[in-house]
Amino acid sequence: MMGRTHAATGVLAGLLLGPAIGLHGLAEVGPFAATCAGYALLPDLDHPSSTVTRKLGPITRAASAGLRAASATLYRATKGPRDEQCGTHRHATHTILFASLAGALCWATTAAWGSWAVLIWLAFGLLLAYDRLGKLMLVPFGIAAASWIPQVGGRLAGFGPAALAALEQSAGWLGIAVAAGCVVHCLGDAITESGCPFLFPIPIAGETWFEIRPPRWLRFHTGKRVENWLIFPLVVLACIAAVPGVWPHLIDVLHSPDAVTAGALR
Repeated sequence: MMGRTHAATGVLAGLLLGPAIGLHGLAEVGPFAATCAGYALLPDLDHPSSTVTRKLGPITRAASAGLRAASATLYRATKGPRDEQCGTHRHATHTILFASLAGALCWATTAAWGSWAVLIWLAFGLLLAYDRLGKLMLVPFGIAAASWIPQVGGRLAGFGPAALAALEQSAGWLGIAVAAGCVVHCLGDAITESGCPFLFPIPIAGETWFEIRPPRWLRFHTGKRVENWLIFPLVVLACIAAVPGVWPHLIDVLHSPDAVTAGALR
C-alpha cells in the first residue's frame, strides 16, 4: 500500500487546485487540500485491509465488502476478451467514473442535507488524512480548519449570515475535493507495476479494464525504496513550495539584492 504517498499527493493536488477554483490563502486552501488528501485514500476502500476500510470499523468494512462484490459483478459483465480474471481491488473504484460518482454523491448529499452532511464528509476526509500524514504535516491545515469550522458550527446553532456563507462555500468545494482526491490516487497507482484501469469503460487493445501505466523503466513497486526515498520526499517538497505565499517568497528571496551579492561573493 502507498497510502502515505497517496495522501501527500492529495495535499499537493489540493494546494494547486484550490486557487484555480477561487480559494485564497491558507485558511481556505488548507482545508480543501487536507480534504483532498483524505479522499486520495478512498479508492482503496475496495481492499479489505486498507486504511479507509478499517477507519470506521464495521461501517467501512461493510462498505468495502459491498464495493468488492459490486466491482466483481461489474467486471464480469463488462470485461473484454483480453482482460484478466480478477475484478475487485484496483478495478471499479480506480476509475474516472468512480471519482466522478463519488464527487457527485458528495455534492448531492451536502446540497440535500446541508450542514450535517458537510461536517460528515469533511470530518471523514480529515480523519483519513491525519491517519496517513500525522500531526506534523497537518499542522497548517489544522490551523486553517480551526478558523473555518466555528463558522459552520455557528450555522448549526442558527447564528448569522456569515456562517451560512461559509457553509455554502464549503459545500461547493467538497465534491471537487473528493473527486480530485480519487483522481490523484488513480494517477499514482497508474505509475506502479500493476497500473490502473483509469479510463474504464473505454476499450483499449481488447481490454475494457486496460491498465494505464508508463514504460517499464518508469514504474515502481509500492512501499519500496523508490517510493519511500524518492517519490514521497519530492512530493513533500512540492507541497511546501505550493503552500500559498511560499513560492512567491522564495522567488523574492532569490532575486533580492542580498542573494545576488552573496552569489557574487562565492
